[in-house]
Amino acid sequence: MTETAIEAAALGKRFGRRRKRALDGCAFQLPAGRICAVVGPNGAGKSTLLSLAAGLLHPSDGTITVLGQAPAAAREQVAYVAQDKPLHPQLTVADTLRFGRELNQRRWDDRVAERIVAEGDLDPDAKIRTLSGGQRTRVALALALGKRPELLLLDEPMADLDPLARHQLMATLMADAAERGTTVVMSSHVVAELEGACDHLLLLGAGRVRLAGPLDDLLAAHRLVTGRADAGLDPHTVVESRTTGRQLTALVRPEGPLDDTWQSTVPTLEELVLAHLRAPEAPALRLDSVPEAAV
Repeated sequence: MTETAIEAAALGKRFGRRRKRALDGCAFQLPAGRICAVVGPNGAGKSTLLSLAAGLLHPSDGTITVLGQAPAAAREQVAYVAQDKPLHPQLTVADTLRFGRELNQRRWDDRVAERIVAEGDLDPDAKIRTLSGGQRTRVALALALGKRPELLLLDEPMADLDPLARHQLMATLMADAAERGTTVVMSSHVVAELEGACDHLLLLGAGRVRLAGPLDDLLAAHRLVTGRADAGLDPHTVVESRTTGRQLTALVRPEGPLDDTWQSTVPTLEELVLAHLRAPEAPALRLDSVPEAAV
């Protein structure tokens, strides 16, 4: 297995007559075996990036490699669950899994696919068109995990699920990734549900990479500080600051020790992401380089 799951260099994608940019000059490196959260506002390029990695779109600029190959060459090792969960409405649940088995005979795992369906208490004879959005999501995930992919791409996979089902399926994904060493790349608007599950972060804004790297390293590179509104923060990089009365709260990247007048804590994932989304002009930070020994 290659040490790098996805690598992008100067990656760009344009659409339409006016060649509107969905991605622009993106560069990042995702080591294999990670659980990566892809976050950003609507229109940031998250779905476009996952479609490029799945080989469904081709770059307008730059390159993207998947498991050391062109995305099209790696399709057998990749599973992709799109936002709209495309499934044949006239097939039953059982027929859908059988179809998945026939398409992926060399890698298919009946046990995994059937367990995910059974945990949702789905009738194998029910037609896809009769299922709720959350039930269709479960079938789509059963197809994806039944394929036993090396790389699993998930575009807003939990949006149709209730909180309990989200918790159950997230646990299933994490257990599968731990057991098989699967790399999971998952976009989501619900940042809180990613905390504790993901160990790598890719934050996109306006089609560009804003943050990329191991989550613990990115969090450790920032501090959430609180102090007097008239206190100075030089020489530290201020990502975002807000003043309430005489108190200032800021997310900073320390450049040396912080003054004792500041109360300082490590931010949560949600605090880190929201601060960067509220401050699109903040400088980007990449901590995602694969060590030389792994290249």
